[in-house]
Amino acid sequence: MTITLITGANRGIGFETARQLLELGHVVYIGARDTERGEKAAAEIGARFVRLDVTDDASVKEALAAIGAAEGRLDVLVNNAGILAAGDIDGPSALRSFDTNAVGIVRVTEAALPLLRKSANPTVVTLSSSAGSFWAVTNPERPEFHLPLALYSASKAAATMLTVQYAKSQPGIKFNALEPGTTATDMTAAFGIGRPPEESARAVVRLATLDADGPTGTFQDENGELPW
Repeated sequence: MTITLITGANRGIGFETARQLLELGHVVYIGARDTERGEKAAAEIGARFVRLDVTDDASVKEALAAIGAAEGRLDVLVNNAGILAAGDIDGPSALRSFDTNAVGIVRVTEAALPLLRKSANPTVVTLSSSAGSFWAVTNPERPEFHLPLALYSASKAAATMLTVQYAKSQPGIKFNALEPGTTATDMTAAFGIGRPPEESARAVVRLATLDADGPTGTFQDENGELPW
């Protein structure tokens, strides 16, 4: 059995990724900061729930300790939790954006590393964004060129760089970042755009089910590697 943890998975792409990986036979832990919503989501698809708030060190450590006690290892980590951080640009907003979208990745990954090292095929997938790609945001032909999301874009650039640096420092574990595609979720509701989450989740599943000799240190979308 493949043991998988997905953060922020009580809705959207994370929830759909959990459902698809369950269909492939994974034991899936849905990590969510809201216990009621997380338990409801897990029960709906037959996953397991663990309370996990990526902005809280104690919560993260307790969640990984619980998985370790129950399973003894972790095979796949999907860093999915994130916020859009639209609106005013100020210090508190910047701290909130980076705390969730970048520092949260560090908290969860560091807590998960001991369990990932016990896996025969450890894999980490981080949901990033081409909104954090210098190549995309400076290209007038790309939709990211027109997105007024400075804090979101900057924090996602950090998420991609963390992925590359973890891949370099942890050669026994595959780390890849993903642009999942514009998706209609609660986070993007204000824009009224995007495809169904199940379509974007397929790209997450592809990276979450790589063979042992699969790529690492990449930034990809559903069609392959992207410049950034």
